Amino acid sequence: MGTYIMMTKLSPEAVAKPQSLTELNDQVEARIKKECPEVKWIANYAVLGACDYLDIFEAPDADAATKVALIVRSFGHATTETWIATKWDRFENLVANLKT
Repeated sequence: MGTYIMMTKLSPEAVAKPQSLTELNDQVEARIKKECPEVKWIANYAVLGACDYLDIFEAPDADAATKVALIVRSFGHATTETWIATKWDRFENLVANLKT
């Protein structure tokens, strides 16, 4: 399983009524659970800055991670940016095995 980080920025329309954000989140979460049962959610944060949310999840491959991002965007209230993350010990191992 790969670890993915997804940054989400909500549209102004989505935050016009902040109380609806919890309901929107519940709908997105339910759809991801239904359509991507192989995805394991690690963490979900509201953040300050250029994006509104940071999500960390594990997925078996890039196709599954892409499906998660597509589901989030399909609600029409957000844009996403998704990155693959490499655990530090694995990264160090990759570096150590590079041929110079």
